[in-house]
Amino acid sequence: MSLFASLTTAIAASPPPPMTPREGGGGMSIFLIQMLAIFAIFYFILIRPQQKQRKQHQEMLQKLSKGDNVVTTGGIIGVIVHATDQALTIRTAENTRIVVDRGHIGRKIESE
Repeated sequence: MSLFASLTTAIAASPPPPMTPREGGGGMSIFLIQMLAIFAIFYFILIRPQQKQRKQHQEMLQKLSKGDNVVTTGGIIGVIVHATDQALTIRTAENTRIVVDRGHIGRKIESE
């Protein structure tokens, strides 16, 4: 038998070395990175635009004054005839006036 044949027989007959488990918790770090990525996506797609829209709505509510055309969240359209810090009096028809909480104004209608 040649030297090469004896070496290949010895290598083939020996069992493979046992596999050692990975150390350091690589699976946990990948999980944390994925969770941070998901949170970042939710923040930039859902939370941030909603906060921006809420801020714009608050600024619009603070700037409302007499003579502005508005629509309430209930769908009532009218003109502001009196404004205080908490409430607005809206004229909806010739002799109809409604007092509405300032927070229930949905949007301001721009005049043409």
